[in-house]
Amino acid sequence: MVSHSHSLSQFSSFLLLLVPLLVLPHPVLSQCKRPPVIFNFGDSNSDTGGLVAGLGFPVDWPNGRTFFRRSTGRLSDGRLLIDLLCQSLNTSYLSPYLDSLGSKFTNGANFAVVGSSTLPKYVPFSLNIQLMQFLRFKARTLELVTTGLGNMINDEGFQNALYMIDMGQNDIADSFLKNLTYAEVVKRIPSIITEIKNAVKTLYDHGGRNFWIHNTGPLGCLPQKLSLVEKEDLDPHGCLSTYNSAAGLFNEGLRHLCLEMRSELRDANIVYVDIYAIKYDLIANSTQYGFSSPLMACCGNGGPPYNYNIRVTCGHPGSQACEEGSKVVNWDGIHYTEAANSFVASKVLSTAYSTPRTTFDFFCRG
Repeated sequence: MVSHSHSLSQFSSFLLLLVPLLVLPHPVLSQCKRPPVIFNFGDSNSDTGGLVAGLGFPVDWPNGRTFFRRSTGRLSDGRLLIDLLCQSLNTSYLSPYLDSLGSKFTNGANFAVVGSSTLPKYVPFSLNIQLMQFLRFKARTLELVTTGLGNMINDEGFQNALYMIDMGQNDIADSFLKNLTYAEVVKRIPSIITEIKNAVKTLYDHGGRNFWIHNTGPLGCLPQKLSLVEKEDLDPHGCLSTYNSAAGLFNEGLRHLCLEMRSELRDANIVYVDIYAIKYDLIANSTQYGFSSPLMACCGNGGPPYNYNIRVTCGHPGSQACEEGSKVVNWDGIHYTEAANSFVASKVLSTAYSTPRTTFDFFCRG
């Protein structure tokens, strides 16, 4: 039986998670004057159920245990960064584009699917495929709007929408997985950047003007990578230097691309968000932020130091999860816990990591 004091301490922990979202150096009360519409393109970091909807692939309990109290197809114990960003605008969570039941798509759609990358281009669900799905979604929606179907996104809605891109992590991770040398991995970065550039330009050519682009996090700090790779090059915080260095070069290329496109696409708003800096700071200073064991998966198998076993991953028989409400950074060896995502969201919403410094609600202020 759970004691009354234990319940209270759990409730206190829950309140502590909310604090960063409520008490910020810059108030995050949404200033939206028109209903926010968001289209997201990405991988498992922002997949709100696309893999499950698209392939019927099961994402089992304890995924979803903290907030939704059931598995929703998100690879986390609760909400993802994108959920918390939507929440800051008082809009509902984004439905996966491929979800055939219960989705109205009045506030946009989520095209992100677990495992997605920019290359190769025509593999489900690469960035290019997600883009083609969006173009189909837009054409069909506008077709239905002209037939008088109410409560759907109209042309103005598509123009004023926010287009989010969070892609590149799998391109870099997969390159290392294929045993490419560091130099070979780095050589692939320009073609990844080109795919993202093509995506932005295509969206721009179809009327999109507001872009929110996340860089990739510190790959070398993921328990999965640490457990699978020979640890010859650990940095002072125990992360793999080569992986983080490659992520850093990709991020630098992406930052430069955003700068370039800002001058090229004059009437577009292109915001670059440094997710890497936020996540690395969280790992490097985890105790300061009230987190423990930043390099160890909460849900997995094998115990310290990483609790990751590629044969017994989270949700599969033999895996175990840490105590609910534990302030740990990593959920399953690759993805973050809701507690960590809440921390990241508070930093993103502070505008301190955005170039140019822009509030997340800029596109719906009217």
